[in-house]
Amino acid sequence: MTPHKLPLRNLLRRPGRTAALTVLVVFLALSLFAGSVIVMSLNSGLGSLENRLGADLIVVPATARGKVDPEKIWLQGTTGYYYMSASKLEEIRGMQGVAQASAQVYLASLRADCCSMPIQVIGFDPETDFTIRPWIGERLKADLGPLEVVVGSRVSAGVNETIRIYGESCLVIARLAPTGTGLDTAVYCTMDTMAALLQAARDLNHELKIDGDPARVVSAIYVKAVPGEADRLETAIRQTRNPKVTVIRARTVTSDVERSLGGVAHTITVLIVCVWILALILLTAAFLLLGGERRREFAALRALGMSRGGLAGIALKEALLVSLFGGLIGIGLALLFLLPFSGLIESALGLPFLQPGWQTMLILAAGTLLAVCAAGSMASVFSARRLSRVDISTIMREGA
Repeated sequence: MTPHKLPLRNLLRRPGRTAALTVLVVFLALSLFAGSVIVMSLNSGLGSLENRLGADLIVVPATARGKVDPEKIWLQGTTGYYYMSASKLEEIRGMQGVAQASAQVYLASLRADCCSMPIQVIGFDPETDFTIRPWIGERLKADLGPLEVVVGSRVSAGVNETIRIYGESCLVIARLAPTGTGLDTAVYCTMDTMAALLQAARDLNHELKIDGDPARVVSAIYVKAVPGEADRLETAIRQTRNPKVTVIRARTVTSDVERSLGGVAHTITVLIVCVWILALILLTAAFLLLGGERRREFAALRALGMSRGGLAGIALKEALLVSLFGGLIGIGLALLFLLPFSGLIESALGLPFLQPGWQTMLILAAGTLLAVCAAGSMASVFSARRLSRVDISTIMREGA
């Protein structure tokens, strides 16, 4: 038996001992990799939300939160609708300090014969929009036509398929990249298409509470302020009472999410640290106890001429093999948990959740493997040093 084969042979000879050590390393790798991916996904989701809102102020009817909280539409994909007169858009555009203003119209479809699925439909004006159009432009260069829609990444409809919304067949011409927000469950169309859908909903006796022409209502007005004018402009809009409106600061939404994210990230970090401390203590104790059992084995190897450095190397190589194997299992289990259930994680946390790409995942996996291998080596170093200093004559006399 050559020395370089001894570490693997020793591990296979004691499967119970090897399995116990591997389980500890699995917990190390699982906690570090899964925790890192979750924290990174939350941070990515926050950045995506900031980009997608894209406005300083968002103006909605004063009654909006009584029907559905607008933030739940953006963050959690809750469906809902509310309307105010389109004249409000022109009024806001005429205010001092407004750099850009564009309206959106919301419509919630139903799970019924008239609709393929319950979804949030968002109509926007391609001529003035500065929040949705850049996002759609990443996947679609052409203009949207009548009854053509673009769907979020989590809508179960593919390109060139049709979805029914209040009896109207809408053609899907593009799917958007994931954002990790509730916007991934929405369908996007032009204002002309939205007017047709609103009329179709009314024709089916769906109560929208719209007085007059459906083409003359809006649900939200996105406002980009002149630099330094956001606070004054917010006050001015709040003072307009015809109709009554609520002004939402986009930064307030993201700040609230950031605070929640910070709490979740802190909790995850504390859990990771606790798991690592406990696992390192248990690993170190396990290697020391196992080292005591192997004194005669190492004394025999010393008697056969192996150096102290060679003995220490065997112990360290065993730790590295266990760490590498356990690390791969832990990362694999984390991926089995994270990839299929990212939507459930997002729903449970109630926060934007955008998983990193495969390149980032690979970097995190490599970093996790390095970390657990380093941890395994550190845990075994005391045992390795003790075993490398065994006194052959004393051990042999003990066994006589």
